Amino acid sequence: MSLESNATASLPGKPEPTVDGGWNRVHPASPFVRGWVALAAVGFFFGRDAFERMLQGRDFVDPNLNGRVPWLLAGGAVVLLLTVGGFILSWYFTRYQVAEGYVRVNTGFLFKQQRQARLDRVQAIDIVQPLLARIFGLAELKFEVADAGESAVRLAYLPLDKAKQLRATILARAAGVVSGPETAEEVPEAPEHVVLSVPPSRLVGSLLLSEQTVGILVGAAVVVAVSVFTQNQTLFLALIPGILGIGAAYWSSFNKGYNFTAAISPDGIRLRYGLLDTQAQTLPPGRIQALMVTQPPLWRIFGWYRIHVNVAGYGVSASTEGTSRTMLLPVGMKSDVLRMMSLVLPDPGVEDPERVFSAGLDGLGPAGAGSALVDGFTTTPRRARLLAPLGWRRNGFLATKTALLIRSGRWWHTLVMVPHQRTQSMALHQGPWARRFKVADLVLHTTAGPVSPRVFQADVTQAVELFDQQAARAREARKRQTSEQWLAQVAPQAPEVAATLNEQPAQPEPPRTSPQREDRHDG
Repeated sequence: MSLESNATASLPGKPEPTVDGGWNRVHPASPFVRGWVALAAVGFFFGRDAFERMLQGRDFVDPNLNGRVPWLLAGGAVVLLLTVGGFILSWYFTRYQVAEGYVRVNTGFLFKQQRQARLDRVQAIDIVQPLLARIFGLAELKFEVADAGESAVRLAYLPLDKAKQLRATILARAAGVVSGPETAEEVPEAPEHVVLSVPPSRLVGSLLLSEQTVGILVGAAVVVAVSVFTQNQTLFLALIPGILGIGAAYWSSFNKGYNFTAAISPDGIRLRYGLLDTQAQTLPPGRIQALMVTQPPLWRIFGWYRIHVNVAGYGVSASTEGTSRTMLLPVGMKSDVLRMMSLVLPDPGVEDPERVFSAGLDGLGPAGAGSALVDGFTTTPRRARLLAPLGWRRNGFLATKTALLIRSGRWWHTLVMVPHQRTQSMALHQGPWARRFKVADLVLHTTAGPVSPRVFQADVTQAVELFDQQAARAREARKRQTSEQWLAQVAPQAPEVAATLNEQPAQPEPPRTSPQREDRHDG
């Protein structure tokens, strides 16, 4: 496992490790940035009554408490000193080190804990700046490894320039750009080439035309209809909490997607976004496990799409933060989608990738005989159209030399792309109705995330054949992947970036096992 963590109590008589040249401390203001809520709570508890009395024009201190004011002040001072003392101890015992192929973070003064992550297993590194941290010019580094995001290594807080430099050093070593002495100052931040940016007007339009808006309009229409039918006007009062919640959701989505910018550099795909709280992600393309392009019905008016990805370490999260971190593109045109897909899969394995990807995004099978190869995709047979009256002509798959493409959805267009080497296991699903129409679903298992690759209602013979062929393709692709350094597996896209690359020879590792076969019959 790439991430190791342990927590042990300090032992009497055991000498504490000294801070040598390899260990560094975070910024002294870090505990106050993290714990400002505790300080605010102390101030609120002891100062609320006095503040309210001052606003009302009364005495600053309640006359009934004159005899106890010194004791209250002393108690407040003790609580404040204990809080500040805890902050100082937290800062003093928080140290980090980048050495011997690991990034290590030590925390705790009563119960010590060390977290470490192997550099060649780092999936992504985020620079997070909450609003208060931005005011002080600080940033948090968050290292993600392949453990579904439960034990990420967090380093908070560092000066922004130092955080960028440390991230550049770790990503350069993880990608295989540089090697040698592990000194952070030796590796400057890699240059980048901006690929695309999302205008605020497009972001606002995408929110107004989102599935969430459709649900709100439908719900509001139902409430109005019921209110008119029952002549009960109090139903509108029940909408107030919902309106506040919806407004908060829209604001959160706008805040997270504002100023979205994507760039490519030798250390990976760089994503920046945020209005008040900003975040800078770096996703090595070789670490992306699966990609999904979706298009809601109303977005088809303007030709907009969004892209989600599965990245080992991010896991599954229903929160807005989790959703934004797995978003490779919040809203973009088809040209933007093709550009981002080319970064994730530089070698699509076909002669005309634009035609193939366009067929996956918007293609439609023939109304006649199903299961035929149309624009490269094998679709659901016509005999099974009753199982998906609207989607059977869209459902289809195409295996290229490097990835498996799966398209589905007549109204909500979806295209899923899984590189062959990222297929971990597979399963065949066939319920009673599927057996009646001689079709089956093929499910591909990758790391946890918003993308769930599934081939819908393929001819059972073709599904079994695809099962065997995909297992062989995944096995061969993993044999060719002889290094954990993603840069050795992916070609650069931008000429400005290509001139800066310095790839190292790949180190061979034992061949990996083929995907686990799992046959399952539902029903």
